[in-house]
Amino acid sequence: MTEAMIRKKAGMATVKDMPLLQDGPPPGGFAPVRFARRIPNTGPSALAIFLTAFGAFSWGMYQVGVGNKKRRVIKEEKYAARRAILPMLQAEEDERFVKEWNKYLEEEARIMKDVPGWKVGESVYNSGKWMPPATGELRPDVWSLGLQETMQVSCSLIVASDHFTE
Repeated sequence: MTEAMIRKKAGMATVKDMPLLQDGPPPGGFAPVRFARRIPNTGPSALAIFLTAFGAFSWGMYQVGVGNKKRRVIKEEKYAARRAILPMLQAEEDERFVKEWNKYLEEEARIMKDVPGWKVGESVYNSGKWMPPATGELRPDVWSLGLQETMQVSCSLIVASDHFTE
């Protein structure tokens, strides 16, 4: 079936059948068209940017200086506290060292008791200067127990063999 039969009208509408309507200007006319070159303002001038950057940099450097002064005061206070407590810490370390040294001498005497002419605690280097033992030698908290015993025995054997060669 065709559309004309369904609607009971003539077929499709054509342009000729449409009412005539033409666009025109609004009442009072269109606004004037601006056609002149208009460059927008791109922001602050170079001088304003330079002065702002210089001011921010100067303020930042001032703050760095203030921070350095505070840090220097805190550092000096920390060093003063360390200098104040150092004698006490050194006394504690000396006490610990003497106890460990006595244990070391007793162990040396026990190990070297059968060596004739061996003097317990005497330096084998004969340099005339007292030198503390090698790092960790008298520090059982640094070495594991098995390694410490092994090293003491092997060191004593080395010292004993050096004594026999002289």
